[in-house]
Amino acid sequence: MGYVDLHTHSTASDGSLTPTELVTYAVAKGLTAIALTDHDTTEGLEEATIAGNNTGLEVVPGIEISAQYETGTMHILGYFIDPGNPALRSNLARLQEARRTRNPRILEKLAQLGVHITIEDVEEASGGGQIGRPHIAQAIVKKGYANDVNYVFDHYLTKNGPAYVDKFRFSPEDSISLIKTAGGRACLGHPFTLFVKDNVMLDQMVAGLKAKGLEAIEVYYPDHTPEQTATFLHLAKKYDLFPTGGSDFHGRAKPRVDLGIGYGALRVPYELLDHMKS
Repeated sequence: MGYVDLHTHSTASDGSLTPTELVTYAVAKGLTAIALTDHDTTEGLEEATIAGNNTGLEVVPGIEISAQYETGTMHILGYFIDPGNPALRSNLARLQEARRTRNPRILEKLAQLGVHITIEDVEEASGGGQIGRPHIAQAIVKKGYANDVNYVFDHYLTKNGPAYVDKFRFSPEDSISLIKTAGGRACLGHPFTLFVKDNVMLDQMVAGLKAKGLEAIEVYYPDHTPEQTATFLHLAKKYDLFPTGGSDFHGRAKPRVDLGIGYGALRVPYELLDHMKS
């Protein structure tokens, strides 16, 4: 039944392709379905859905919510959400406002470090979508302060980096609840970024999230090692979670990661999406 990519981004957040361009590229790559999972926004879903209807590509309406988590990074993916849900829209507005107030503070920190870019530079990099750290990184590269965005993140914008500024996030429980309120299935995205000490702690964390309504876990992801993939698949089976997978495609912002295949070896069968749907 073909292959899918259940973790993608468009210009509605920090991807470089518009929702329509993303759908067109997915068709060219021979994919059967994609999920558009932009950060904290559903603004690209209507365009992607229309483009999908016009091409025959199945487009799953999704989202990626950054949850409060101290040790590492926790992202909760949502699948099959209703983008018009009032509770979802009002709470996403809070997250988007947090991003807007955060960006000038990051630019101030960068200026103190000798990296001078303006909000206009960042807006140009965003292509009109909501602004995030990847756009700031792209603006820094364009100004000649660095050669690639990975360097910028590693040296300035990574969590606890010299130009990093934290922002408001919902708790994991509230993030899951928000997705479920909008009729969606909540999925733990790329669990390797949790940076837990050992598999016992990881098991306990997944069990806790399951108790709060988690229904899926992203098993197949470009940066997961074979050992991690096996561990996450084991947890999916143990806690009756849907295993999912995706490339986390951003386009030019992550040039080494291609749609549907990640670094080249990723393959996510349609069967996984079919199980979630049923």
